[in-house]
Amino acid sequence: MSAPTPLTLDALRRMPPAMPIGETDKDERGRVLVVAGSPEVPGAALLAGVAALRSGAGKLQIAAPASVATHLGVAVPESRVFPIPETADGGIGPGASDRLLLYAGRCQAVVLGPGMIDEDGVAALTADLLGGVEGPAFILDAGALVGLRNFAESVRRQGGRVVITPHAGEMATLLDIERQAVVDAPLDAARRAAALLQAVVALKGSVTHVVTPQGEAWLFTGGHVGLATSGSGDTLAGLIGGLLARGAPPLAAALWGVSVHGEAGCRLARTRGPLGFLAREILDEIPGILAEWGGEV
Repeated sequence: MSAPTPLTLDALRRMPPAMPIGETDKDERGRVLVVAGSPEVPGAALLAGVAALRSGAGKLQIAAPASVATHLGVAVPESRVFPIPETADGGIGPGASDRLLLYAGRCQAVVLGPGMIDEDGVAALTADLLGGVEGPAFILDAGALVGLRNFAESVRRQGGRVVITPHAGEMATLLDIERQAVVDAPLDAARRAAALLQAVVALKGSVTHVVTPQGEAWLFTGGHVGLATSGSGDTLAGLIGGLLARGAPPLAAALWGVSVHGEAGCRLARTRGPLGFLAREILDEIPGILAEWGGEV
């Protein structure tokens, strides 16, 4: 196959994010459901949720473990928060899928996986949502990638409405290969995963490869080493989810999300320093970059 296309600003502007026309309200900018967090990592839901709003989604709903749901509602007053049933040890409890199937079906985009560490519970929940919901686009990250190879058919049935954002280790697990094999040939790994799942793949690393189910590929090299920090991937997942909720096709949402996230890191490196800026600081950079690059003024 051909070499990947460099991901430039000109390339992005040929597939601009959906913009509301004339008078509009928040419903027309889309509703995103963020299913994320755990008692140990509740902040992942906050980062992903706020990133979705910062990228222009009109309504935010967060589904998080019952023990942290109220706290998230206070921390993110712009959201509606649903408690997920929880086991005594903080895992996903019985009945979670039934409740979330109802909420997910009413949304334009679902972000699933950031900060969720109950591997078996998240795998079962991911399979249930992919198999039981039609309509919204999905962004699968972190915990939602665990075991994904075991229900690839459920991903394929979504008809190309899925974006996944693995790092090298998660990609190795997905393809059942060694991590070093992914590091040595990331484009090949991304193409294999995209073909297997019929999904858009954004393989994160020092550079990011974005690949379609047909094998078309883009290469993003404009990020910054400072983005390799706790919570950064959660902001990327939410950013892509917000663009999906606005109506951006999966490929455009992934390309814009990766590029805006990378540019935010570069700008923070200039104003804060090359290392030590925080994932939460990425959030405030998103609207300005989207406005500057996409003409959202």
